[in-house]
Amino acid sequence: MATKTKVNVKPLADRVVVTPIEEEEEMRGGLYIPDTAKEKPQQGRVVAVGPGALNDDGERMPMEVEEGDRVLYGKYSGNEVTVDGEELLIVEQSNVLAILD
Repeated sequence: MATKTKVNVKPLADRVVVTPIEEEEEMRGGLYIPDTAKEKPQQGRVVAVGPGALNDDGERMPMEVEEGDRVLYGKYSGNEVTVDGEELLIVEQSNVLAILD
C-alpha cells in the first residue's frame, strides 16, 4: 500500500478528496507520448472524506468510502485543485464508481 498522504483539506457533505494514481508510462516502439496527449487517470487513493450528506430528515447519511481506499471515478468527475503543491481531485461520493481491492 502506498504511503498515506496527509492533506490540509476537510471536504464537506458527501465529498471525497482523492490523490490521482498515475499509470506507469510505457514506451511502445520508442515513441514518447506528451503529457497533453495522455489520458487522465481514473484511479486514485482517498485521502479525506466528508461527514456525509444530510437526508430529508436532517440525518447524516454514512459514507461508503474511507480514507486509504483505492477507487475508480468517472473520467470527467470532480474538481482539480492544488493544495500545498499537491494535485488533488475533489469528487462527490456519487462519482466514485467502485472501490478496488
